[in-house]
Amino acid sequence: MREFEVISRFFDRPSENSSWIRKGIGDDGAVLTPSPGFDSVVVTDTSVSGVHFTDEQAPDSVGYRSLAVNLSDIAAMGAEPKWVTLNLTLEQPESAWLEEFANGFFRLADASNLTLVGGDTTKGPLCITATVGGEVQSGQGLYRSGAQVGDLIVVSGLLGGAAAALASGRTSAEDALGHVFQYPVPRLDLGKALCGIANSAIDISDGLLPDLQHVLRESGGLGALIEADKIPLFDEACSAFGSERAIELALTGGDDYELCFTVAPSNLKTVLNLERACGVRLTSIGVVRESTGIEISGFKADASPLTGYEHTW
Repeated sequence: MREFEVISRFFDRPSENSSWIRKGIGDDGAVLTPSPGFDSVVVTDTSVSGVHFTDEQAPDSVGYRSLAVNLSDIAAMGAEPKWVTLNLTLEQPESAWLEEFANGFFRLADASNLTLVGGDTTKGPLCITATVGGEVQSGQGLYRSGAQVGDLIVVSGLLGGAAAALASGRTSAEDALGHVFQYPVPRLDLGKALCGIANSAIDISDGLLPDLQHVLRESGGLGALIEADKIPLFDEACSAFGSERAIELALTGGDDYELCFTVAPSNLKTVLNLERACGVRLTSIGVVRESTGIEISGFKADASPLTGYEHTW
C-alpha cells in the first residue's frame, strides 16, 4: 500500500465546523485562522511500540491512547482542543490494523470536536506522534507555575490504576484496571472549568509524586504535605496489592492522565461543585508548604527513594 493511499483511505475525512481551517490535509502545511482574543496552546507526544504500548494491544486502544495523552496535556492547560496532526511510522501498512487504529483515534477526536489537519506517514519501526493545538482565552491558561503557600492540592479521578494493571498483568480492556490503562479519559471539561479558579495545574502522566514536584519547582521551589489516606485509589488495586502498594503505585506509577492542581482554600467549595458538572471525582489530598520537598504522612516507604517514570538512555 502506498503512502497517499494510506492517507486517503484511513485518515482524510471531511470535517464539520471547519470555517477556521483555510487549508487542511493535502498541501505542504495546514493553514488555520486563530480566534480573536485567544492564546494558542500546542502539545505533542510520541508513542513507541514496546515502550508505550505492546504488540498485543488492540490497535483501537493504540489509536485512542495516542490522542488521549495529548488531550490530557491540553486539559492541564485549561484549553479547548481544535486541531491535531498525526505522524505515523509503520513497518508494514496492514489494512486491518490501520482501520482499527483510525477507529480508536477518530472516536476520541470526534468526541473532543477535534479535526485532523495534516501529518506524515513513513516506513520504519512502529511509532506514533500526535500534535494537538488548542486555544484558551487570552491570559487565562493554566500553568505549572502559580502554586501558592497554603494552596490545597486536588486530584481528579482515581490514581494508580494503569500502573496496577501493568504490575499485575491485567491489561485487558475487559478488566477495570486494564481499561483505564488502555482508554484514559482526558479531563477536558474540568481543565476549562478550572481557568480562573486553580492557581496551577499539571496532568499526571509520570506519577503523582514527580508531576507534583514539577509544579512545586516551577512555582519557586515550594514543598508539599500529602496525606496518604486521602489519595483516591482503585478498589481493584488495593485488593490485588494491598493499600500500601496501591498508594506507592499511585505516587510513582504514572499513566493516570488525571489532573493535579492547586487552589486557594477559599476556592475549594467552588472546585468541589465541579464534580457533578464535569462528571469526575475531585479529592483534596494535601497542602502546599514553603519548605522544599514533599512529605507523605501516613505512608511508610521501603528503603529506596520514591521516583516516577522518566526516560533514560
